[in-house]
Amino acid sequence: MPLTLVIFQPDIPQNTGTMLRTCACLGLDAAIIEPAAFPVSDRHFRRSGMDYLDHVNIERHMSWRAFEDWRAASGRRLILLSTRAATPYTGFAFLPDDLLMVGRESAGVPDEVHDRADGRVIIPQKSGMRSLNVAVAAAMVLGEAIRQTC
Repeated sequence: MPLTLVIFQPDIPQNTGTMLRTCACLGLDAAIIEPAAFPVSDRHFRRSGMDYLDHVNIERHMSWRAFEDWRAASGRRLILLSTRAATPYTGFAFLPDDLLMVGRESAGVPDEVHDRADGRVIIPQKSGMRSLNVAVAAAMVLGEAIRQTC
């Protein structure tokens, strides 16, 4: 199973489209945990992903629980990108079949999800900055994971 980007309850269709386009271009799978704050057929979502969406395998999960059941059956590690993590993403040892999760743009992930992650990584930033755009953060960490595992 290839490295997979997991998008937890996305808020902004343009960011989701950009992340799915990134997956398509890099040959990675994607998973979306519902509910999303927009319909997947939303025109902005489609415009951001353009025709690239036809080139990415997207696994949809109707809830966190459904995702966790699927993950348990696959035996894969869940690695969370989080501003609350302590380990820099460049100091983490990724595996080729890891599930890399990003949270909602507005709220990240709930504590239950944070606590269930097998690993948590952070992108070190200049003091006083809250966070990078979720699509930018995902691309940075995916790039490092690919560098390590390919």
